[in-house]
Amino acid sequence: MEITIYVGVKAPIEAIWDCFTLPEHITGWNFASDDWYAPEAENDLRAGGEFIYTMAAKDGSMSFEFTGIYTEVYIYKQINYLLSDGRRVQVNFQTAVDEILITQTFEAENENPVEMQEAGWQAILNNFKNYVERLV
Repeated sequence: MEITIYVGVKAPIEAIWDCFTLPEHITGWNFASDDWYAPEAENDLRAGGEFIYTMAAKDGSMSFEFTGIYTEVYIYKQINYLLSDGRRVQVNFQTAVDEILITQTFEAENENPVEMQEAGWQAILNNFKNYVERLV
């Protein structure tokens, strides 16, 4: 099953792209709630390149690595990747009237309810929007 989430970001595509792909920015937004954070991020943004993002609870109770390999990268347009568990993800950046629409489609995993997965990924994407719009 595929899940699609989206958000509109009011910023230039260059700023959006940098914030979405550069490790120094990824650590500023890649978490679903205020009691989590992203202490580390590595990103080799090219087809065949790998990424590793660490997500951790601020109280130190748990952390995990979100990892995968890029399959296609079209600058300012689209990023496709495979997660370490084999699920596919596609991220599209589309110019709208006064914003850039970011749409993420990902294959659901089988351990958690679909609604929980959708809410978690959407919360992270909302954090991204807030992060970028504060910067510009």
